[in-house]
Amino acid sequence: MDPAGPGPDLPPDEPLWCHSFDTALGRCGLVWSERGIVASLLPDASPEWLKQRHPRAEFVVQVPAHIGHAVDGIRSLLAGEMRDLGDIVLDERGIPEFRRQVHALTRAIPPGQTRTYGEIAAALGQPGAARAVGRAEGDNPFPPIVPCHRVMGAGGEPTGFSAPGGVETKRRMLLIEARAAGQLAGDQQRLF
Repeated sequence: MDPAGPGPDLPPDEPLWCHSFDTALGRCGLVWSERGIVASLLPDASPEWLKQRHPRAEFVVQVPAHIGHAVDGIRSLLAGEMRDLGDIVLDERGIPEFRRQVHALTRAIPPGQTRTYGEIAAALGQPGAARAVGRAEGDNPFPPIVPCHRVMGAGGEPTGFSAPGGVETKRRMLLIEARAAGQLAGDQQRLF
């Protein structure tokens, strides 16, 4: 989730743009091409960090409507609203087909629910590929649009999360969604 830059299939002269914005978890960011989102970055995505990770991207303050829609969706989700980000268009050029399939199945997990790496692998028809699914989730350039925080280790353990804050950020995101889904009792809601 800390991509070094756009996928290898993006032409070197293709324009890219980036934007950072505040959310309930901190400053997040988006990088996009004319075809869709190239990367979404969880907290600590300052304009300087975005430019370091995506040096070709032009930083913009005023974003086009479709990017504004993505920003609003991410903000709402991280603020605890039950938001489905499935209509946000991704630019997945350069991402191998297996990872694209993992992304599609991960995007189908509703807020407030989780799946395991093994369940995703089984849904792909490759029940022995749980580790490969884990690697694909770890390399996810689109969090939380591709909600890899909803994919857990065996037994439902919140393992592995490469965004700033690691597993603690994953846990916070899951708690926010569980609260929005009405899945937390009184004492648990005070965790926020």
